[in-house]
Amino acid sequence: MTGAVPNPLNDPTAVALTAGDLEAVFLPGHGMLGISLRRQGIEFLRQIDDLKTAATSGAVAGIPLLFPWANRLAGFRYEAAGRTVTLPQHSPLMRYDNNGLPMHGMPWPHLTWTIVERAASRLIARLDWSSAEHLSVFPYPCRLLMTASLDGNGLTIETALTATGGAAVPVSFGFHPYLGLPELSREDWRVHIPPMRHLALDPSKIPTGAAEPFGGLEDALGDRDFDDGFALLGDRVTLSVAGGGWRVSVDLLDDYPYAQVYAPRGHNYLAFEPMTAPSNALVSGKGLHLAEPGGTFRAAFRIRIGADT
Repeated sequence: MTGAVPNPLNDPTAVALTAGDLEAVFLPGHGMLGISLRRQGIEFLRQIDDLKTAATSGAVAGIPLLFPWANRLAGFRYEAAGRTVTLPQHSPLMRYDNNGLPMHGMPWPHLTWTIVERAASRLIARLDWSSAEHLSVFPYPCRLLMTASLDGNGLTIETALTATGGAAVPVSFGFHPYLGLPELSREDWRVHIPPMRHLALDPSKIPTGAAEPFGGLEDALGDRDFDDGFALLGDRVTLSVAGGGWRVSVDLLDDYPYAQVYAPRGHNYLAFEPMTAPSNALVSGKGLHLAEPGGTFRAAFRIRIGADT
């Protein structure tokens, strides 16, 4: 990797991956968090400037896995796969939004992964969801296997969830890649969002169950303010941001039928978030998959960084 390997949390398990002029760094000891994604030495991840503070607060940063649920739940009680779960309202094992609602599952600093395989351009790590802390939030024993691999086209992340406890496991995870373009004002970033179904949200950003057609967007980000949920119209889509000679694309490849677009006004980042289910799926049951006992659910997405042609 060009220069020193970023490792602000002094994680002894930090792994640097390279493929040509593309470089990435992951921290298995801290949630398999992706903390760097560079091309030609230029950093394209955001929210990574103060990871020590983020680790203390559990704030999302870089490329975090959102598990066992992505985005928000409408309350502290959910019923899924034959179990009723009541979540704590004040716990360091969870993260909460500005309204006090459960958000993004267990913070990444509490998730320690074990390296299974590593090579110059690929890392495979495992998380056994079986401890008392894990099961107090999500009482469904399972094993996660994450594969991060680089090639000339970009970074691909595949996540496999296997139900290990003799009971079905509800699947509602996602990722939150914070992306940004170098040396260009956020207002001048050009975004491509394909046609999808736009999910109606209540004032707490919880899907109401209604949706309407969204014809897509191909325009400068400007002063737009996004925190919007979408349902794909097909199996795969690509969302992208371009400017300053670069284009960063997020391809939803397999079993991510939902996406969240997050681009808060006044911040120099955006996120195209792949999701296996819509927000609040554990509570609403809408769009919720189940991994049957002994079965495995797999999902994959890719981040591509290339010239804006």
